[in-house]
Amino acid sequence: MKKVLVLYYSRSGNTEKMAKAVVEGAKSVAGIEVELNYHVTAANLLDYDAILIGAPTYHNVIPIDFKNLIEDAAALDKSLKGKIGAAFGSYGWSGEAPQLVLDLLEKKLNMEIVEPPVLAKYAPDQTALEECKNLGKQIAEKLSKQT
Repeated sequence: MKKVLVLYYSRSGNTEKMAKAVVEGAKSVAGIEVELNYHVTAANLLDYDAILIGAPTYHNVIPIDFKNLIEDAAALDKSLKGKIGAAFGSYGWSGEAPQLVLDLLEKKLNMEIVEPPVLAKYAPDQTALEECKNLGKQIAEKLSKQT
């Protein structure tokens, strides 16, 4: 069974709402196991076929835990080549954290990236939540077609 990790950080609860919508979309596809979490180790990343990271933007940067996680995985030489990576997140001013996450996943871990990231200014509205569901479903469908 293919496994999807939806990993997120949320101080205000906005990115958490987005993460739950991504999970809902991914779970709508049969044969896909989905895990929602806010912490994993670098070695754990190998257990998943797709990793979707919910990274809010605070002060124009990604959450340091995600940067450290990706750097640690790269330092362990844990190539995730062939695995799917995607990102989403809320923001107040600038919104670049999800794209920064995608850049790190692609350049440091050799993942296959799904772009663009899903963004929501402040609290996600119904449109943003639907985009999150669609992102989860899109990736789960892609995994279900892999042999």
